[in-house]
Order: sequence, then C-alpha cells, then structure tokens
Amino acid sequence: MSINENDFFKQGTLHLFSSLDIETALQRFLAYLQTIMPADGILLGVYDPEINKARLHAVLFPEDMKKPSRTIDFPFQMWSFFKGKMQEAPGVRMVNDIDCEPPEVKAACSLIWSQDVSHIYMDLELENKRLGSFILFARDKRRYMDVHVRLVNLFHAPLISAISNVLKHQEIQLLQHMLKDDNEYLNRKMIEITGDTIIGADFGLSNVMRLIRQVAPMNSPVLLLGETGVGKEVMANAIHRGSRRKDCPLIKVNCGAIPEGLIDSELFGHEKGSFTGAISQKRGLFERAHTGTIFLDEVGELPLAAQVRLLRVLQEKEIERVGGTTPLSVDVRVISATHKNLEHMALIGGFRKDLWYRLNVFPIMIPPLRQRSEDIPALVTHLIDKKSKELKIRPSLKLSENYMRQLQQYAWPGNVRELENVLERVLITGNLHDVLPPLTMRKPAWDWKRDQDRVPADNVDDIEALDHWTRKYIQSILKKTEGRIEGKGGAADRLDLHPSTLRARMKKLNIAFGRVVKYS
Repeated sequence: MSINENDFFKQGTLHLFSSLDIETALQRFLAYLQTIMPADGILLGVYDPEINKARLHAVLFPEDMKKPSRTIDFPFQMWSFFKGKMQEAPGVRMVNDIDCEPPEVKAACSLIWSQDVSHIYMDLELENKRLGSFILFARDKRRYMDVHVRLVNLFHAPLISAISNVLKHQEIQLLQHMLKDDNEYLNRKMIEITGDTIIGADFGLSNVMRLIRQVAPMNSPVLLLGETGVGKEVMANAIHRGSRRKDCPLIKVNCGAIPEGLIDSELFGHEKGSFTGAISQKRGLFERAHTGTIFLDEVGELPLAAQVRLLRVLQEKEIERVGGTTPLSVDVRVISATHKNLEHMALIGGFRKDLWYRLNVFPIMIPPLRQRSEDIPALVTHLIDKKSKELKIRPSLKLSENYMRQLQQYAWPGNVRELENVLERVLITGNLHDVLPPLTMRKPAWDWKRDQDRVPADNVDDIEALDHWTRKYIQSILKKTEGRIEGKGGAADRLDLHPSTLRARMKKLNIAFGRVVKYS
C-alpha cells in the first residue's frame, strides 16, 4: 500500500475538525478513512476511574449492528491490555481475532461487540494523563495490517485535541445548565420576596392589568408611575412573566441606592485598571440582563452622566464598560419606575428630556390604595396569610365589617407597603387597636392626576413651590440671554424648547418677556 502520509494526515485532520459536533466530525473522518482502509465504525470513549466506568462520547455503528450503552462497566484492569508497547506504536493495539486474545480482552470486547470484528485500539494520553480511547473497527476477522496501525497512530494528537474539546464542551454545557437553574431559582425567590400576586386585578387595578397584558408581549420600554408603596415592582414582575423573555434574566436595580461614583460601573461594568480598586474586569447589570429584562426602580434618581449612557443603550442597543474602548451589543428590555414627576424634572433640567421621551413610550399609572379601596378586604386577607407564614404563627385576627370599612376609609399615605407593615405589627402584638393609626380620613401630601401635566392635585403649596422654582429658573436663563428667546444661544435654545412653547409657559407663570424687561 503506497500512501502519502503527509497528505493523508492533512486531509484526515481537516475532516476531524470540520464540525463543532463531535459525532458529525467523526462521521466525516470515518467516510475519509473508508477510502483508504477497512472501516465500518468508530468509538470515542473516556474512562472515569472514580466510578470505574467508561463513557462513550461518540458511537458510529452500521445500522444493522446493535449499539453499546453509552456508559458501560469497564474495570480498569482491562485497560492495561490495551496499553504499553504494541505492534507499530506505543498505546496502539491491533486485534484481528478476539478468540486469540486473553480472557480479559475477550471480556472487554464482548461489552461492545456481539459478533466477530477486527479493530484498532489507540490509547489517548497527554502528559501521562489518560484522556480516553479511540477505536476503529471493521466487520469480520483479520481485516487490519501493521500499515493501518501506523496510519491510525498519525492522528493521536488531533484526536487528543478533539476529545479535550468534547470534555470542555460538556463542562461548559453543565455550567450553563447550572447557571440557568440558579437563575430560575433566584427569579423564583425574588418573586416570592417582592410578591407575584396582584390583588385587585379584576377591580381597582383592572385598567392597569389591561395595559400590562397589552404591552407585556412587546419589547417596548415601559414606565411605571405612582406613589411609593403602590407595587411598581410587582407590576414589573408581571410584565416580565408575560413577555417572550420570561425564561431569561430579570435584573432589578434601585437607582437611588447606588452611590453616584459607582453607578456607571454597576450598570455598565468596568475594565481591569480603569480606576483605583478595579482589580479585575466586571460585567455590568445590563450585560447580566442580556436577552432578558432590566427593571430600573427610582429612575429619577439617576445622575445626569448615567442618564446619557442609559440613553445610548435605548437608542443604539449597546454599552461601553468604564475604561473600555469597544462597544458591546446588548439585547435588553427596559422597565423603569418612579414616584417623581419626570416631565417637570425635565423642564427644570433635573432629568434629560430626550431620555424622558425614550422611557415614556408606554407609561402605566398605578393608582394609590386610597383610590381603590374596594381592593382592601382582599389585600388584608392576603397580607395576613402571607405575613403569618413568614412569622410562622397561626393568625387569630378577626376584623369586623365595621372595622374593615374604617380601613377602607383611611387614606393610607404609604399605600400597600404601609398596610403590610401595619398588619405585621398587628400579628406580632395581637392587639389591633394599639397598633393601627387613627382611622380618620386625611388628605395625602401627594397625589397623581391623570391629565397631561401629571402635577400634584391636592396640595396647593406643592404646586406653588414648583411654579416658584420653575419661574426662578426660567428668569435666570432670560437674564443670561438679556431677554432674548429665539435664535442660537437664546433662552429657548438653552432650555431645549420651541420658542412658542417657552412663551406659553412664561405666560402661564406670569413671566413678562421682551428685550425691555429686566430680569433680576
């Protein structure tokens, strides 16, 4: 047999690494070997001494031959008969007639083949560490010669690389499975902590739930508006669970709880050495939320510098780590929430106007508890049951209809969170009247209107204070422009407003305009 071994090795290696799937690659390798030598099938296995078993990672058998089990008992002593100085090369053995082999070899072969075959066995070792074995076989006896052993031995190094890739790939798959399992577990725990039951979905929150059902399947940004304690995080959970991303990460961020100096690093990550203390590369929360959802609670607390980077995420779908130079693409749905009036913050320069427009694609106003008093009886029952399980006590609290009506008449300025805390204190003390606040109506210090301006409705002092500071801010800009409204560098340009819009606001705030007016 005259074969150019260099060309044979080159072509065989190309086939061996032609696919990331090991069985596909070996199938192509087998087809090539069949043009050179007898070859009906291949086995690629690894011996695990800890469990005293061999695992077959690839099994290529003719359709009419019974395949062996993927995991088989294969005592270590049997491997010694396939090891050592063998015919043409160390670690390679040719078996042309099983009946002529020692009983241990016959026993080992019977675990794989149920009929007579010829095979070439090659032990795969790297730095005296056993990685596995490669077996090429052909039907019937006495099919192989010494030249076949020499040719098979040429692929010792490529097969070691192949089986190493298999083991690494399996390790990565195991880690991915563990990561997915951990993510699902953590998501379940987070939902248990924040709550996944929406009381009032068919009553006081029916309009909110209708909007959530409409927007949940989309990828559009959602802005949740409402007072502190109304359950914005629960609504974010509901949106994520109703989306196509429900099996992907849901990352929750309290923007007001992160120090201003660390917020860029937390949200977008940083490179090693990008600042003092950055001893390693760090993935940001947006990277961790890739393919999933990020919930930005209290988004109104974001500093202006972070707002610029958030705007880039929404516009370009990419981030850049602190100290990095290469943009990273991210596929993240943004749900944000605030108890502040972002529109007015944007007017007075406390929040970027372009970011406000991006976040306000689909706003959902969550009404305060005092506006959905019909939900309070069901909420009380649910919260008592929930807190009783947390405190591991049997609830003995019985509320009369009269007292429940008083609960419904109370303003609950702290909303559901205040009701939950009060009921927890009741369960601890066992005394209803000593814990609850006086159940008398009082006007809340803050309320949301559903009109276009969304300004506080019930507290006139708050409105006047906001108008006062807005008026002062516009007057300070007019002073710098010497009363000029239009044109480059004018007041409208500096405020990023259309001149007619600025004049309308000035008229509403009783601010005179014109070059003859002096602004103090």
